[in-house]
Amino acid sequence: MAESAAVQKASYPLPVYNFRVTVDGESVSFAEASGLNIECETVTYRHGLSFSEGEQLTRYRFPKYTPMTLKKGTVARGGFLYDWLIASGAAARAIAVSLCDEKGKPVVVWRIAKAVPVKLAAPTFDANTNQVSIDTLDLMISGVSVEHP
Repeated sequence: MAESAAVQKASYPLPVYNFRVTVDGESVSFAEASGLNIECETVTYRHGLSFSEGEQLTRYRFPKYTPMTLKKGTVARGGFLYDWLIASGAAARAIAVSLCDEKGKPVVVWRIAKAVPVKLAAPTFDANTNQVSIDTLDLMISGVSVEHP
């Protein structure tokens, strides 16, 4: 028996090509966003009464900065990535990466509380190809949360 369109929409994976990146509330076009991770650093130690209660280990979780990469096509009059990198000591900004459905409505949103740019790489220049020029911005991110609107 064939599944209805509503069942397919709710249970089939979303394609990754339809995404939107918002930096401080402003939508910015990127060709690729990768490295979106949630990672916690753990500290393990033995508590003070381990001699009488046995070797019980305790773990605490601390949010950790992880690397993320954004790639954007180079345009003649666009210096967004460069301006962000050098602006006021590369201050942290909030980012939202939205995975959208076929109508452009966000279905899953990854919110990043702190994104700090650390490196901007120019494209590889090669006279033997006709590929599009892509700038690469490396970020360190923290405070990632996932929403299902």
